[in-house]
Amino acid sequence: MEDIRTAKDVSAGKKLPDRGTGAGEMPTRVAVIGIVVENYDSADSLNEILHQYGQYVIGRMGIPYREKNINIISVAVDAPQNIISAMSGKIGRLPGVSAKTAYATV
Repeated sequence: MEDIRTAKDVSAGKKLPDRGTGAGEMPTRVAVIGIVVENYDSADSLNEILHQYGQYVIGRMGIPYREKNINIISVAVDAPQNIISAMSGKIGRLPGVSAKTAYATV
């Protein structure tokens, strides 16, 4: 059984485990991460994080709000709880970026 990797492992280029709930695998949760980008200089770092966790991303939608000079992004994910928390935390630590997570009850 492969253990779940941390965000630090992802940064180091270690492969994340596959999704699923087979024997020996952690159950996954469905969640939406709401992201508000106020500092466009953080866009490259944000996209790198989303790429690192790409195997867990169901889909994403970005909306530029030009009147307020911000970008609003929603990312739907299906991953173990600790992976979602690590991803959201890493995103929220970027300068000028806010992230909040809402979990499905199923």
